[in-house]
Amino acid sequence: MQNEAVSVQDIPESTVVSSTRWSRQDTTWMLSLFGTAVGAGILFLPINAGMGGFWPLVFMAVIIGPMTYFAHRGLSRFLCSSAIPGSDITQVVEEHFGIGAGKAITWLYFLAIFPIVLIYGVGITNTVDSFIINQLGMFTDVPRAMLDGTPMLTEAGVQVVDKISGIPRWLLSGSLILCMMSVMVAGEKFMLSVTRLLVYPLVAILAFMSLYLIPDWKFDALMDVPSPTNFLGTVWLTIPVLVFAFNHSPAISQFSVSLKKQHGVNASKKADAILRNTAIMLVGFVMLFVFSCVLSLTPAQLLEAKADNLPILSYLANVHESGFISYFAPVIAFIAIISSFFGHYMGATEGLKGIITKQLPNSSKPANSKTLDKCILGFMFFTIWGVAIINPSILGMIEALGGPVIAAILYLMPMYAIHKVPALKAYRGRVSNIFVVITGLLSMTAILFGLLS
Repeated sequence: MQNEAVSVQDIPESTVVSSTRWSRQDTTWMLSLFGTAVGAGILFLPINAGMGGFWPLVFMAVIIGPMTYFAHRGLSRFLCSSAIPGSDITQVVEEHFGIGAGKAITWLYFLAIFPIVLIYGVGITNTVDSFIINQLGMFTDVPRAMLDGTPMLTEAGVQVVDKISGIPRWLLSGSLILCMMSVMVAGEKFMLSVTRLLVYPLVAILAFMSLYLIPDWKFDALMDVPSPTNFLGTVWLTIPVLVFAFNHSPAISQFSVSLKKQHGVNASKKADAILRNTAIMLVGFVMLFVFSCVLSLTPAQLLEAKADNLPILSYLANVHESGFISYFAPVIAFIAIISSFFGHYMGATEGLKGIITKQLPNSSKPANSKTLDKCILGFMFFTIWGVAIINPSILGMIEALGGPVIAAILYLMPMYAIHKVPALKAYRGRVSNIFVVITGLLSMTAILFGLLS
């Protein structure tokens, strides 16, 4: 997509002729942004949001659309406000707030995205491992003592065993991560082509899966109406996961740069239209799937999926009697992780490169040197691989790191810029700005509420 805009990159932005009509490239960007976000939304949101009950989930479905659109629109407007062509997020921050703020935001931007990349390393390993064990039937019985050092005996004195795939976790995770990163190394144009090919079947199968689960819906949850205190507490604790699940900010920087090259001063208007349609598409497909999962599973089953550290699709495949669910659910999870991994990996490497170049301003090596790219590639591979082997709680990482840090970059920083930066003066005094700030603060403070409750 960005390669298609190269032909206009040397033309002054004020003279670029921009069409307001929807184009094929707009659709490509919408699908790429959708693919960046949809992985987290369909893998982990049903588990965390569903355990709180049906009615809090209805309220979340109402607010997540405006949250997603207004927040990403604010970030894109901030990026489009730069007077320097081709500026990414760290350069725009430095332009408006100075070198010190630029370094701080560069670190925060990296810390907002990097844990998500780690999460997908864990997620892809657990998804494939579960598929090998439960669908392909390839497993080894291993005594529990060999896994965690704790011997467990039944009443008859027989040692408890766990099933693990015949492939060692270090080998399985390393191979999967290497394959995903190989697509990124092949080039951005190739990566975007792969993402496009993945998103179309993902959308189709996801919609079919949501409808396929309807006969299994149980409406007992509709009768369970929580108290106002429990209702608000559930929503508050779930907002970080909502922020994470619908987040496509890692791709917004390159998205805005590309639109500025092609549309010049009209880039913000074009971005608004694309982001609005992306939010509608996300809410429609993701929330339909979330409701289908929540209504077809019990709270106890959702809790078990969280304890097993599995994406909801892998859990559905393990407990559902349908052969279609058993084999297609892991495939959807696999595609969703890959499509979302690409966008987040691109954002994480951009942030890491910004950190290195800003810390070494006098370095003789250019920011795009092959040596630096190789070092970043090695760092990303070994850290993702190491975390995938350790297998920490995915939802725990989202609640503690993903949601709060993303909210600071995506929700609060652009609103502060609108209040301070003269180039964004036209966007001040809007109710949507207040809404974004409130939801951003709720996401950042949810972890404290959870500790105190």
